[in-house]
Amino acid sequence: MTRRRCGVWSMLGGAALVLSTIGPAGALPPAPAAAGAGLGPSLALTPVFMVGEEGVLTLAPTLEIVTPAVVNIAVKATVAARPNPLLSDPLFRQFFGVPPGAEGPRERTVVSAGSGVIVDAVRGTILTNHHVVDGAEDITVTLKDRRVLKATLLGSDPGTDIAVLRVKADRLTALHLADSDRAQVGDLTIAIGNPFGLGQTVTTGVISAKGRSGVIPDGYEDFLQTDASINPGNSGGALVNSRGDLVGINTAILSSGGGSVGIGFAIPSNIARAVMEQILKDGTVRRGHLGVSIQTVSPAVAESLGLPRAAGVIIAAVERGSTAEKVGLRTGDVILAVDGRPSETAEVLRRQIGLAQIGDRVRLTVMREGKSFDLQARIGS
Repeated sequence: MTRRRCGVWSMLGGAALVLSTIGPAGALPPAPAAAGAGLGPSLALTPVFMVGEEGVLTLAPTLEIVTPAVVNIAVKATVAARPNPLLSDPLFRQFFGVPPGAEGPRERTVVSAGSGVIVDAVRGTILTNHHVVDGAEDITVTLKDRRVLKATLLGSDPGTDIAVLRVKADRLTALHLADSDRAQVGDLTIAIGNPFGLGQTVTTGVISAKGRSGVIPDGYEDFLQTDASINPGNSGGALVNSRGDLVGINTAILSSGGGSVGIGFAIPSNIARAVMEQILKDGTVRRGHLGVSIQTVSPAVAESLGLPRAAGVIIAAVERGSTAEKVGLRTGDVILAVDGRPSETAEVLRRQIGLAQIGDRVRLTVMREGKSFDLQARIGS
């Protein structure tokens, strides 16, 4: 388990996924059929809550369909061994007769565990976290039916903490990727995983907030926050909505002691999809680039520019020969949106451009001297 910021932010190293339940007063409406979005067979679920024996509301029928798509990932890697500080002292070695080169192994093999989600049953494509497979020499995937498969790492992106694996097997189950932009605070969430190595576990909660950042230094973040109980062992696991669609990939928790305190974070499915598509196409992720230095519009700047509120990104500088210069962007311009999606802060704009495909055309909504207009820009590298 990797800790960030004095042990406050904790990446969720571990094995498998988690699911939980908070029952509403009644059953949810049926879900429409889910297309596989070009990723092979996926799930189209009926109401999540169903009436079981003696009138008890239950998630069991839905979980029976969803949970086979969540896998355990075991990773073997070689890491540098921490030397004994006493053995690094020549006087100590001489006193105890320790010959040169006998200080102990310089490397050691470690086995760690995490979770993954099958998103393409035909091709055997699995989404997980970068930090789960970082440095892996051997990756093994265990399905819910206990089949053990060797996995190939197709690509990994530290900036979003997404990695893509592939396995060869039949009779796989895949989850459909939801449109995470449509998720709302208060939506039911189900987390599936293997906390603390206990085995596949289910917890439930709601989406507590959207657009969280500051978890991964220099990362491309737009995390969904959930109170569905997530613990070490859930990295790469599934955050599922009430239809059983994949809305996020669990990645981190806010915790003082390493366990769940009801604040967990998941990478939205739309970001995971964008990264996966680049990896499947090119084997890597190349960041989009406009060529501007930016900062978030402050209340004082908004007032001076006549903006109705402090939202948007002001351009502080434009690089020579960049895409921004070619399309006519200037210092002092305020970018309000990309393809109609608001660019509320510098972090949001950085993510919007950084995750765009190089060569794609985007529509920038710009405010200049009190007037709003659109520019078409081709994403550079």
